[in-house]
Amino acid sequence: MLPVTNKDIAQLRIYNQHIAHTAFKQAADVVKYIGAIQAQDYAGAKWAVGLRMQDAKDAAIDRAMADGSIIRTHVLRPTWHFVSSDDLRWMLDLTALRIKAAAAPWYKKLELDATILKKSNDTLARILEGDKQLSRTEVMTALQQAGIATDDLRFIYLLLWAELEQVICSGGRQGKQFSYALFDDRVPPAPPKPKEEALVELAMRYFASRAPATLSDFAWWSGLTTTDAKAGLDLIKSDLISLKIEGKEYWMNADLEDIDIKTPFAHLLPAYDEYAVSYKDRTATVKPEYLTQARYVIFDPSIVVNNQVVGTWKRTINKHGADITLNLFGKLNKVQTAAVDAAISRYQKFIKD
Repeated sequence: MLPVTNKDIAQLRIYNQHIAHTAFKQAADVVKYIGAIQAQDYAGAKWAVGLRMQDAKDAAIDRAMADGSIIRTHVLRPTWHFVSSDDLRWMLDLTALRIKAAAAPWYKKLELDATILKKSNDTLARILEGDKQLSRTEVMTALQQAGIATDDLRFIYLLLWAELEQVICSGGRQGKQFSYALFDDRVPPAPPKPKEEALVELAMRYFASRAPATLSDFAWWSGLTTTDAKAGLDLIKSDLISLKIEGKEYWMNADLEDIDIKTPFAHLLPAYDEYAVSYKDRTATVKPEYLTQARYVIFDPSIVVNNQVVGTWKRTINKHGADITLNLFGKLNKVQTAAVDAAISRYQKFIKD
């Protein structure tokens, strides 16, 4: 199908993101296809992966973190993401300088100069040597014992720097605590990608998994400059279709033109799901009459019916799993209500042991 309205855009996006048809069986395959999944809300990010899998379980994403096939680190925009371990080196090579530049005022404010950052990196390399994985608490204690202050936000920015410098990355979870490991112990070696090749790869991942989308959407999601984002898009344009919809230029993969989309039409999305956060302009994601109520659609777990946000939801964990509370922006009919009930059951099955 060729989209002509915002609703068509939403329908293709939910298909392209594999929310509507969950083809993947492994968490790592989801993350590799999507490229990077925003993950500062860990429980929500696990559901973002599980939502795109067949018969997924919450514990399966924990296992992927433990075995290192998924890494949780700072890449693209300066926030947490899940990334495939196979992709992390070239993505950081491409984006780390931009993230450092964005964080530079904080390093100055926190008096974290080159000498302190090197001392911190050297300490982290030493304490994690030998394929060790240490909790955040253990890492903080070791930095303090090395004479490095970790008060205020200094600890966070010391870890961020070490991640961007490819010294550390996430290890497996230790109970409810995150752990850190040496980057080279978890991320397979790979030759550097030339910048142009990396731009092509990132653009291909983005438009393959999120189209239809605009250049500004890609620049927002990637954290690249508009110049670099445009360079990446220009290099893959021959594989895409260009469309003008409501005065904006969208790009989509050509093979979507022949797809007849028949999908379940209700989904519970976590906060920061890529269905919302992947786009600078989220108008197509929200049912038009609810644009005001859904202005914080990035931050809220969302109820999606017929490919558009119609409300929010929250969970309350209990010994049996989770109770789900809905906040609908308007009324649903019986068929829609049944579809939302099925989406709730799917989530409850995901988190149940």
